[in-house]
Parts: sequence; structure tokens; C-alpha cells
Amino acid sequence: MPGQLRVNPTTSPSPAQALADALAAEYAAIWAYGVIGVHLTGAARTAARAAEAAHRSRRDALLLQLAEGSGQVPADRAGYALPYPVTDRAGALRLAVEIEERTAGHWRAALAHTSGVERNTALAALTDCALRATRWRRTAGVTPVTVPFPGRPA
Repeated sequence: MPGQLRVNPTTSPSPAQALADALAAEYAAIWAYGVIGVHLTGAARTAARAAEAAHRSRRDALLLQLAEGSGQVPADRAGYALPYPVTDRAGALRLAVEIEERTAGHWRAALAHTSGVERNTALAALTDCALRATRWRRTAGVTPVTVPFPGRPA
């Protein structure tokens, strides 16, 4: 059975668990971009490929970091359940915004449980997700294009 696209961060995790939760969100984001890209063309498709590559890069770095640290690396799932059917460009853009917001939420949660280099990693990832979500909102014609606190539930 496919996993849920939404991965709930643990309420009070250790730094390793916070990063493992973020890794699970990165897995889901990579999977979602496979669906998103099918419904886009031109510059939007190129942006989706770049976003997927960024999430893959972040995933790969996290896999190495977690394997070297605790040895507890969560497994990826074979598939994820989408929050709604994605059948056209509008749905793909909506999902792109949502996946970036959700992934930002996991990185935001990791900030409270990490320090030093791990905290810098979480902050950089949160910033990257927030920027991509803003670009997707602009592409979709959604206003406002920014949110006051990226990664924080509305």
C-alpha cells in the first residue's frame, strides 16, 4: 500500500530523528515531482526537474549523514498517496506548492532539535523549500506569492 504524501514530524525528536523525519519528507517530494512533471511543459517542466534534482541532492546528503551518525536510516516507500488527483497543469502547480510547503514544515521542525552544522543544513533546506514554493505560487498565479512564516501551518 502506498505511503501518505504527508509525513508527520515527530513531536519531540532527537536531532537524528528530526533529520530522519526530514528525509522521509524528501522521499515524498521526489516522488511527487514525478507526478508533477508529467503535467507541465516548457519552463515549468524544467523547474520541476530542477526541484526534483534539488530534493534528490538533499536526500543523498541526508542518507550519508544519517548512515554515518546513528545508522538509523528510514526506508523510502514504493509510492505515496496524493492528497488529491493531479490531472492537469493547475493541479500539478498546486501540488508543487503543497509539497514544498510540507517539506519546509519538516525542515522547520528540525530547526528546534538540531544545532551547529545540522541546524545550518535544516535552515538552508527550509529556505530552499520556501523559495521554490514562492516560485511555484508565482507560476500558478496564486496570491500572495509569499507566506509570513515558511514551513508553519496556516
